[in-house]
Amino acid sequence: MNGELEDELVEGIRKAVTSVTPGTKQRLNEAKEKEEKDGPKVQMEAILENIEVGEKESRPICQDTGTPTFFVKVGYDYGDKEKIKDTITKAVRRATEEVPLRPNAVDPISDENSDDNTGRFIPAIHWELVEGDELEIHVMPKGGGSENMSKLVMMTPGRGLKGVKETVLEHVAEMEGKACAPTIIGIGLGGGADLALELAKKAHLRPIGERHPEERIAELEEELLDKINQLGVGPMGVGGETTSLDVKIEYAHRHPASYPVAIVPQCWANRQTKVVQNAQGNVEVIE
Repeated sequence: MNGELEDELVEGIRKAVTSVTPGTKQRLNEAKEKEEKDGPKVQMEAILENIEVGEKESRPICQDTGTPTFFVKVGYDYGDKEKIKDTITKAVRRATEEVPLRPNAVDPISDENSDDNTGRFIPAIHWELVEGDELEIHVMPKGGGSENMSKLVMMTPGRGLKGVKETVLEHVAEMEGKACAPTIIGIGLGGGADLALELAKKAHLRPIGERHPEERIAELEEELLDKINQLGVGPMGVGGETTSLDVKIEYAHRHPASYPVAIVPQCWANRQTKVVQNAQGNVEVIE
């Protein structure tokens, strides 16, 4: 059972770095059609050509294949829980050699690269226990360029929702093209510093175009997306109509004295797939 899971995780990682999700591709094509000026149009054409070559030749669509990051939902009644981490780690090592992936795990003290994308706390695994007996592993190799543009602001609570909007728009404008726009902007509100950042990254698990189930959050996502695209940063920061493909928000209740606002962008590649194992042990890769 774990052998099949390992094989499918390797395939899930391969798909995540050699293709984009259907929703991402649709938004990128729509973005290209909106651009009238040569600069941003050329950038969008280059992005779409990268995707075409990657899918056709099963090669990474970007030289940065990201930090191996996984969001795991495991049922209370799922067996072999103790083997999940080891299976993910083995799959990352195999994918590094077989895909191949660029080795992106460096010791922060010695600067030594592990050469297999594993190391202390890497791959990064976020765990969630849920009802049932199934396993869902969301594969999200996180690119370094977009990760470098992540930001946490411990905002004064008195600034309220107006302050949240200002904080997000100011940061996206400051990013310019450094997060490889057009980006997807993940936002985490509330909780503590660590939780806000995790929520911002977790927000990316929702497919592009899928709004938050709460109407007030969905409306905020739409409003921020519209205002971000009015900034004129455009593809790769050269100007244009599309700075962001989507905005995703997750939130938690906060302490009365603090208002964490976390911003975690994804680059246009938006690398992710999902591997699901049901109660019978059958495993499937879902794009």
